[in-house]
Amino acid sequence: MKIQITAIEIMEMEQRKRAHLINSVGGFKSVCLIGTIDLTGQTNLAVFSSIVHIGANPPLISFIMRPDSVDRHTLINILNTGSYTINHLNENIYKQAHQTSARYPKEISEFDATGLSVEYKSNCKAPFVKESNIQLDIEFKERIDLTINNTIMVIGEIKNIYFPENCLQEDGYLDIEKAGTITCSGLDSYHLSNRISRLAYAKV
Repeated sequence: MKIQITAIEIMEMEQRKRAHLINSVGGFKSVCLIGTIDLTGQTNLAVFSSIVHIGANPPLISFIMRPDSVDRHTLINILNTGSYTINHLNENIYKQAHQTSARYPKEISEFDATGLSVEYKSNCKAPFVKESNIQLDIEFKERIDLTINNTIMVIGEIKNIYFPENCLQEDGYLDIEKAGTITCSGLDSYHLSNRISRLAYAKV
């Protein structure tokens, strides 16, 4: 027997309980660390589970930022520098990654607070997470303000991808499970994945 929760009941829930429900009901999500740096060289690191593929030509990826009613260091840094990194989580760093969601003051880097290591590559201004097995170098492209709830979609173009050898398949598929990438559900539940199968391209 299934339980029903109506829209009215959802809105009557205590705020945190409602947030847990709606964040988990959409299913498993990608969860990554976004690394940025400000104009003075102060690094910042924050965990996001709202990362979405936008398109492959050009290679675009996005994430959702909560309303900027308070200082959003990640957003400010991206807008000022035009550069950021997306770093996959793995089983060895998910606890540290989760800790980056704490509200540290701007002068404290989450890299230092959590013990994660800064790594710089190529011409990317923003810091990568050295312990991450899959790392993306992103160039900021567009900000879209969503008036329905005052959140912000940030869209960037992938400039470089770094991953372990033997993870890229002949057809271009990147085996992120082989690289140790984990997933999440809700606000605080982290999961290992177990692929069932890869299916052929569907045709009528």
